[in-house]
Amino acid sequence: MEALPFVLIIFVALPWIILHYVTKWKTAATITSDDEVLLEELYNLAKRLDERMDTVERLVASDDPSFSPVKRLMHDQEVDNQQLRELDRMMAEKKGAK
Repeated sequence: MEALPFVLIIFVALPWIILHYVTKWKTAATITSDDEVLLEELYNLAKRLDERMDTVERLVASDDPSFSPVKRLMHDQEVDNQQLRELDRMMAEKKGAK
């Protein structure tokens, strides 16, 4: 009779917990192929817009020698990464307040 709790734990509770989390994992939101296509399109659009900004800055700089382009955020610079983390934190707080 002392082995009954151990048998229940091994053959009932443990599989129940494992199957529960396997099911949760399988039903979790994933990126669909349509989402991947949309992300690729957005990435290409962002690259084109960045190239356009470079062109506009070059044109303005050629017309006005005192023009200095605005520094853009770069993902590979620690100073900018701190600003991006701060922005992420603020957005998370805003979502948490809703």
